[in-house]
Amino acid sequence: MVNVLIDESISSRVPTFKIGVIHYHNIVISDSPQMLKGRLQFFQETLKVELESREVTDYKGILEWRQTFKLLQMNPGRYRPSHEALFRRIKKGQPLPLVHSAVDLNTFFSLEYVIPLGIYDLAPITGDVTFRLGQENESYEGVNGRENDMCGKLVSADDQGAFGSPIVDSTRSKVTTDTTSALHFFYLCPSINKDEANELIHAAGTMFTQIHGGNFIHNVVTS
Repeated sequence: MVNVLIDESISSRVPTFKIGVIHYHNIVISDSPQMLKGRLQFFQETLKVELESREVTDYKGILEWRQTFKLLQMNPGRYRPSHEALFRRIKKGQPLPLVHSAVDLNTFFSLEYVIPLGIYDLAPITGDVTFRLGQENESYEGVNGRENDMCGKLVSADDQGAFGSPIVDSTRSKVTTDTTSALHFFYLCPSINKDEANELIHAAGTMFTQIHGGNFIHNVVTS
C-alpha cells in the first residue's frame, strides 16, 4: 500500500484538506459495459436540463473547490478544477468522451459527487505519494496532449516528481486496459466530515470492483 501524505504547503493554507484514497488490485479494465454507458449518458442529460436554469457555480462542490484553489493561490478562472470543466462542457451541450471502463467510471463519480478525481496506474508510481504545490520548473506531459507547467499548482507527486493534479493528469501514470493495479484519489470537499468521507470512498470502491473485479482497500488522508 502506497503511503499518502499532505505537505505543509497545502495544510498550512487549507487545514481541513483531505484526500480519499483507494488502492485496487487484480482489476480488469476494458470497454465500458452498457450499464455504465447508460448511467453516464442519463446523468449527463439530467445535468444538462438542470444547468439550463442553474449556474455551474451554484453547485456546492464546484464553489468549494474554486475557493480551495484561491486559498492555494491558484486562479480557478485560468486553471479549472477538472469536475468544473466537465460541468461546463455539459452546460455547452458537448458530450463527454468515452475512454474505457476506469476513466468513464471516474467521470461518473466526479459528476455524482461533484469533486475532482484522479485514477492512476500503480506500476509507474515509486515511493510515497505527497500532495503539495508544484515546484519551480516542474512540468509533465499531460493527457491533454500538452506539456503542462505545474509550478505553484496542487499536484500529487512520487519519488520521480509530479504525476497528477485536479487540473490535468500526466501520461506517465495514466490507466490503460493493461492496468491491473490502480490508485484512485478523491479530492474531497474540505467541509466533509471524515465519517461521510469514508462512506463515500467505500461506496465508490465497491462499485468500481463490481465492474472491474479485484479487491480494494481505502482510507481518508487528512492534514
